[in-house]
Amino acid sequence: MIDALGRVRDHFHQAGYTVAAARELLGPVAGGALARDEIVPALRATGGGSPLEAIIRLFWLQVATPEYGSLTDDLVAAGLAERSAGEVRATVHIEPLESVSGGSGIGHVVSDLKVRPGGDVPLRLDHVVGAGGASANLAQLVVHRPVENMLDLGTGSGVQALHLAGRAGKICATDVNPRALALAQIGFTLSGLRDVELLKGSLFEPVPDRTFDLIVSNPPFVISPDGRFSYREAGLPGDEVGRRLVAEAPSHLVDGGWCHLLANWLHVGGRPWEERVGEWLTATGCDAWVVQRDVQDPAEYAELWLRDSCETGTPEYRRRYDTWLAHFEREDVTGIGFGWISLRKGGTTVRIEELRQGVEQPVGAYVEKIFDGMVDGRRFSTGRLRTAAGVAQEQIGPPGAGDPERIVLRQTRGLRRAAGVGTVEAALAGVCDGSLPLEPLLDAIAELLGLPEDDVRAHALAVLPELIADGFFEFAAE
Repeated sequence: MIDALGRVRDHFHQAGYTVAAARELLGPVAGGALARDEIVPALRATGGGSPLEAIIRLFWLQVATPEYGSLTDDLVAAGLAERSAGEVRATVHIEPLESVSGGSGIGHVVSDLKVRPGGDVPLRLDHVVGAGGASANLAQLVVHRPVENMLDLGTGSGVQALHLAGRAGKICATDVNPRALALAQIGFTLSGLRDVELLKGSLFEPVPDRTFDLIVSNPPFVISPDGRFSYREAGLPGDEVGRRLVAEAPSHLVDGGWCHLLANWLHVGGRPWEERVGEWLTATGCDAWVVQRDVQDPAEYAELWLRDSCETGTPEYRRRYDTWLAHFEREDVTGIGFGWISLRKGGTTVRIEELRQGVEQPVGAYVEKIFDGMVDGRRFSTGRLRTAAGVAQEQIGPPGAGDPERIVLRQTRGLRRAAGVGTVEAALAGVCDGSLPLEPLLDAIAELLGLPEDDVRAHALAVLPELIADGFFEFAAE
């Protein structure tokens, strides 16, 4: 089978089965329809009979195709397709994967066949999903530094391991689902990725005494009343899977090691979500950054995941929907948050925030700078500061007014935060380039504004730590 997979890899390479090539072949209309699980436009765009078109039809659109010589022979020998009445059908879904930072192809992901709305085949309880929006979000978040060894906890079809293969010396991938490990191995072989250590088990059970430079996890974080599907539900109560990962990850990190994971968390009663999630981070021995990217009410959440399992319109839909809502009502759930959690071992600074706006991707390219700013802001001293690159100033007020009602500093890059500031901070942002110590700058600003020097200094020392933590100012190199 390994030899056959090697030949299939050669076929994919010769046909140019990459995201870029598929995108070009399909065009924007068929590609957009396919993103909505509508395949008819893509069928029209792939009727030319080329090897690439045959592969896309077989493995992406999941339709029967005529036999295609040695390609079919090798696919069948590898167990990736089967013959029937002169046609060939895929037994798995295979899609190309591209880098989240450079756009180049980095391999192929093997997962179970997609279950589309209105299909005849129900979702397997041990279904293995391929690359999707959540896995792309995590890949974009992960720190870009090279690491000696990494753990992909809950690897599924192996998407994160493929993304990180180029910058991790050793990769360990775990999953509770044996089928996931089997399909991940096929994907690794097709992608030319060798020597990935695959271990079966839940959470950190497969690696009880080991430490890593990097841990990534797109865990089964969905909060449901029954925990039917292993790819999305851990079978633990509420948002316990996120809490456990945060609590246990630090003991598996080397000093300075990183952990990035996705999570759902509950909004319960009138209690702030930041308070609940903040308790997860108590005494971790890590700097921590929690970001809420979206919130859904209980009904929206149930609908989302019933669509995900293609149960909308089925006889069971209303009963399952009602069960989900009853479960949330019993637990006094008012909303469900989605976001990411990043840890860096060796600190105590914690930041919990909500970022709904679009941010510059990949976040992993500058996540270390975000953490350094968090720490610097908490340890602020009178060093040499400079205004961060990409900070713009907006003045808000009636047209023609001499003085603005509000001054806003806005980041045009990175996390694109905005902060309302006073005249002192705005003036400092205009002149702060790291060439002069802070105190002379503040004294000059005081003279310009006609304010007492001591008052300007006291104000700056009060507001600058937060602006540094938010990334509007940074320390210049000595």
